[in-house]
Amino acid sequence: MSEQTSHQVVTFRVGKDEFAADIMAVERVLRYVEPTAVPHLPEWVEGVIEYEGRVIPVIDLARRFEIGRRDGGGVGSDGGATTRRVIVFAVGEEWIGAVVDSVLEVVVIPEERISPPPAIFRGLSAEYLRGLVRRAEAKRGGAAAPEGALLIFLEVERLLSATERLVLQRAMADGAASSGKDGSPRSDEDLDA
Repeated sequence: MSEQTSHQVVTFRVGKDEFAADIMAVERVLRYVEPTAVPHLPEWVEGVIEYEGRVIPVIDLARRFEIGRRDGGGVGSDGGATTRRVIVFAVGEEWIGAVVDSVLEVVVIPEERISPPPAIFRGLSAEYLRGLVRRAEAKRGGAAAPEGALLIFLEVERLLSATERLVLQRAMADGAASSGKDGSPRSDEDLDA
């Protein structure tokens, strides 16, 4: 019987904080594109995008976690997104996109470096967390991250509650019912057919 003694993770930044997600939960990292808005969803859901023939919801992790974006919010002087990305997470049989300010690197985290969330994290915010990781010194774009900087290790499967998943599924189904295959609104002729 072998125990997993380390986790390979993708690290990313949201606001000033660094997060990690198990690499096995990451389907793909995409350049940021403006999602198509879907009405009647929580404000932290930006909308939907099409990826690999599927329409997937896109959540804004800064809004979800109620944290601010870094200076400029990942937007360049020309108004375009410079480093913002959409991480497509595999959650069971579903994909969920998450907007992040930047994707940093893939690292291996030894199990002994993962601490359970402190008692101050209660309720829903504790649900998202697999743990906190005190990082060893590591380079970040030529500069060293401070020894002991914290990395927030997310439990991707819990980013959305069961109720929130149902709300998203219903909204996406309603959106699909009121649009054509290409996502454009149906004409009255289509509705009569």
